Amino acid sequence: MKSKWYRELTGYHWFVLAVASMGWMFDTMAQQLFNLARKPAVKELLGAGASNGTVDQQAAWATAIFMIGWATGGVLFGVLGDRIGRVKTMTITILTYTVFTGLSLFSTGIVDFNVYRFLCGLGVGGQFAVGVALVAEVVPATARPYALGFVQATSAVGNMIAAMAGILIGQMESAGALAGGWAAWRWEFLAGALPAPLAFVVFAKLKEPEQWLKASHENKKLGSYGELLGDPRWRRNAIVGFLLAFAGVVGLWGIGFFSYDLFRPVLVKTFSAQGLAGKALDGKVTTWIGLTSLFQNLGAFFGVYAFTYLTHYTGRKKAFAISFIAAMLMTAYTFWNLRELSDIFWMIPLMGFAQLSLFGGYSIYLAELFPTRLRSTGTSFCYNVGRFAAAAGPFTLGYLTKDVFSAHAEPMRYAGVTMSLVFLIGLAALPFAPETKGQPLPE
Repeated sequence: MKSKWYRELTGYHWFVLAVASMGWMFDTMAQQLFNLARKPAVKELLGAGASNGTVDQQAAWATAIFMIGWATGGVLFGVLGDRIGRVKTMTITILTYTVFTGLSLFSTGIVDFNVYRFLCGLGVGGQFAVGVALVAEVVPATARPYALGFVQATSAVGNMIAAMAGILIGQMESAGALAGGWAAWRWEFLAGALPAPLAFVVFAKLKEPEQWLKASHENKKLGSYGELLGDPRWRRNAIVGFLLAFAGVVGLWGIGFFSYDLFRPVLVKTFSAQGLAGKALDGKVTTWIGLTSLFQNLGAFFGVYAFTYLTHYTGRKKAFAISFIAAMLMTAYTFWNLRELSDIFWMIPLMGFAQLSLFGGYSIYLAELFPTRLRSTGTSFCYNVGRFAAAAGPFTLGYLTKDVFSAHAEPMRYAGVTMSLVFLIGLAALPFAPETKGQPLPE
């Protein structure tokens, strides 16, 4: 069955899968463009007199504000996804993250930059839960895990599109070919605004799932946090799902995506030794940061699919256990050993494979924990509320780098290895998690 799941899908099933996948793909593209543009943007907006420490601190603030917006959007749009429907909510979220990604290019200072980051985060946070709920409720049950794994795998494609945009813009910057005198990071945010028309396709062509229509007509209270956290069964599932997602989110956003900042000094040193300086050096570094992201997300794509097929044989809980251990070990290894230009060709893809395999699990598992009337709310609670706490991840990394390990030559290495222990939180939650493999969606 696992190799022929796609044969069960009708033309409309494929359309739903394609639209949900594109919505999530462009969402992750917007996320990754921020990761690529974050430090150059903050550096320019602070002005030439800002120290490296100040730039790093403000970049951490920008990341935290983005993640707080993400978590807030998850809470808001998760409820709306259950109350007003998957389609309307998806339309709103796509417009939100694309429009405010585009507006970020007009930033004139740190304050308005962070306002745009927060508002973009609202849309980013809402997209995942409604897309996952939509696919879970539309496709046949036997095809569901593979279809949901496909949706999550496209997140890596979105990240790779962002990386290729970064590479292209970096090449143009090196050649002095960027128009209007804009820095590369502004063009990267412009690229994130281009998918906005997808929202109109969603609104015009998608239909609400029959399961949601039935639930909405049965006078059940939809999207209720009171029921989610008041009913013992759903409360337990919500807490377990929250802990599983919290570990992966901190591991990726508090550690994994800061590998670019770890690698940037290596790139500057390497290319400066080759005689590059000024715009040529900046463009070369921008290009190679894009390549680093490309390799990380190439590994991520296969990691998501690895979980999808691993769980077919082991069940959800064992697949999560293997992924948490792999993510912890490979993240620590990469932060300790990434020192040469050639390392990005194998360390970075393996770290991406291990870290993002967990996210393949979230797309499959979280939708299986809640009934239709709470599916978007519960999924979003697990996947996004943890980002309020995870927003402290960049500050924790910064604190460890600047204070705890500041006496060491390369403190970020020690900080990254220490923070890799966060994956143990997800591992500790697994004994309390229900096994959902082969079970129907709860009602």
